[in-house]
Amino acid sequence: MLKDEDFERVDLEATQTVDIQDFVHVDEIDPMFFYKPYYLEPQKGGDKAYALLRDALKDSKKVGIAKVVIKTREYLAGVKPEDGALVLELMHFADELADTEKLHVPKKVEVGKREMNMAKSLIDSMSAKWNPEKYHNEYREALMEVIEEKVEAGGKEIEEKPKPKRQATKVIDLVSVLQQSLEKTGVAKKQSTMEPRGRERHGRAARRGELLGESESTKRRAKHAQHEKKAA
Repeated sequence: MLKDEDFERVDLEATQTVDIQDFVHVDEIDPMFFYKPYYLEPQKGGDKAYALLRDALKDSKKVGIAKVVIKTREYLAGVKPEDGALVLELMHFADELADTEKLHVPKKVEVGKREMNMAKSLIDSMSAKWNPEKYHNEYREALMEVIEEKVEAGGKEIEEKPKPKRQATKVIDLVSVLQQSLEKTGVAKKQSTMEPRGRERHGRAARRGELLGESESTKRRAKHAQHEKKAA
């Protein structure tokens, strides 16, 4: 079992510096590696170096791959130009990302043209322009409201408000809708393949009836002929 001394042996000093190790073309990096951005500001007297690095990265379309220590933990990070500033975006190390080859996902599935058109139509009907202000962290907003009520109450207990009923929204479970459509399509296909067999069986039954009718008629004629011979 690890002890505190063991962690102290690998403790890293927070140097507040960004150690750039390589410059890599931005298109070579999978976006999955990036996960948390921070804006960088130049230190006093460092405006010229800051602007030089920012503009050079922008012109070359390169990202500075760096190591940075934050609160004794070492991170991989990318230094990128963004809206006139330099952004330090924390990155995952390669061994922190899941291997997609080990995921249980369908590799290749035969999809009909009708199903694909339906999926695209559904996506088109829900398409919109990117508007980040449209989406809110509802949990954070509710928590801030509770904190403000606590402050106004001066630490006294607050009577719990009845939770409002959730209003119906236009949110659609895309996967569920597609699955239902595929299931309906599968049932329809089965029915369409079964119907000809039903008609075929009906046709054969009708034909057997005709043959039986013919056979009975033949028997009756034969008996009638025998009766006439006896009478003669």
